[in-house]
Amino acid sequence: MSARDAVIVEAVRTPVGRRRGSLADQHPVELSAHVLRALVERTGVDPAAVDDVIWGCVQQVGAQSLNIARNAVLAAGWPETVPGVTLDRQCGSSQQAVHFAAAGLIAGHYDLVVAGGVEVMSSVPLGSSLTTPDYGFPYSRSILDRYGVEMFNQGIGAEMMAQKWSLSRAELDEFSALSHERLAAAIDAGRLDGQLAPVTLADGSVLAADEGLRRGTSVETLAGLAPAFAADGVIHAGNSSQISDGAAALLLTTSEKATELGLTPIARFHSGALAGDDPVMMLAAPIPATEKVLRRAGLTIGDIGAFEVNEAFAPVPLAWLKETGADPALLNPNGGAIAIGHPLGASGARIMTQLVHHLRDTGTRYGLQTMCEGGGMANATILELL
Repeated sequence: MSARDAVIVEAVRTPVGRRRGSLADQHPVELSAHVLRALVERTGVDPAAVDDVIWGCVQQVGAQSLNIARNAVLAAGWPETVPGVTLDRQCGSSQQAVHFAAAGLIAGHYDLVVAGGVEVMSSVPLGSSLTTPDYGFPYSRSILDRYGVEMFNQGIGAEMMAQKWSLSRAELDEFSALSHERLAAAIDAGRLDGQLAPVTLADGSVLAADEGLRRGTSVETLAGLAPAFAADGVIHAGNSSQISDGAAALLLTTSEKATELGLTPIARFHSGALAGDDPVMMLAAPIPATEKVLRRAGLTIGDIGAFEVNEAFAPVPLAWLKETGADPALLNPNGGAIAIGHPLGASGARIMTQLVHHLRDTGTRYGLQTMCEGGGMANATILELL
C-alpha cells in the first residue's frame, strides 16, 4: 500500500469584519455555510463526496452552539449525508481542524475533508461561555492553587512577555503600525482578492475587503492610547488583535484522490506539532511549537520562506522573532491580526488561507504558521508548495 499524504486544493475566507461592523448581524452558521459553498464553487467538487467537515469555534453557546459544523453543512444545502464536528483549541481551533483533517487523510479515515472555523464576536462575545448562564467556573480550585491566580488573563500574559523579552512600547507600536501598512499594501495591490469570498449584506451592499484596516496608523497615533491591562503597562488596544467576525475554510484530500477528481493541489501538509507552556503567561508556546515542528520536518528556520505568527498581541510575534532568529521581512507579509482582526475560531484557517495563497502567488516553497492559544498552548504547521 502506497504512503498517503494530505494536500490542500483550495482555501477561502470571508473578509474579516470589524466588531459591530458589516458582519455583526450575520448568523455564524450562515457565514460558515458561505465559505463551504465557495469551496464547491471554486473546485467543482460534489459535496456529497466530503467525508467530514471539521470546524473550529471557541464560544460554543447561543448561535454558535449545537455543533455549528453540522448546522453549517445543512445551511449550505449540502447533502444530509455529510457529517460535521466542532472543536475548541481556543484561538488555534481551526488550525487544529486542519491538523485533524490531515491526520485523518494520512491514516486513511478520509479521502476528502473540509477544515475551517468561524467566530462572530459581535453577537457571541468573548467570554459568553462563562456567563450564559451560571453553570460554574472552568478552573477548579486545584488549578488556581497551583498557579496562584484567580483567573488567567491574556492581556496580563502579554505584559509579562513584553517584560521578559525587554520589548518597549515603541517597539510594539512600530510593529503594530507595520501590520496596518502591510495590510494596506496587500489590499491596494489586490494580493488578497483570490482568497476572499465577498459577503452580500442585508442592504444589498457587499463586503469585499478586511474591515479592520486603519490607514495612516503610526507610532505617533498609537502613542495616545492608554494601557489596557496595567496602569504602567505597554499593551493597549492598538497593539492587540482586534475583536472581529469571520469564517474560513480549506479543502483537503490526498494527491491520489486529487488526480482522480481532477483537482490541482496547491500545497502539501508537510509537518505539524503542538506545544504547551506556562498558562499564566499563556502566549509564549509558539516558540517551542516552532522548534518542535522544525525538528519534525528536518528543516531549519532558514529553510522557511514565509512565516505567519498570529498577532494576538504584538509581544507574541516579536518575542518569537527574538527566539527563532527568523527574518522579520518574511513575517506576516500581508499584515496580521492587529490590522486584520482575530475572529477566534476562524483565525487559524484565515491565517492558513493567507499562507497558502501567498506561497502560490510568490512561488515560495515552505511556509510556517503558528499561533498562541488559551491555556498556554500552540499549534505549528509547515506547508510545502506543490
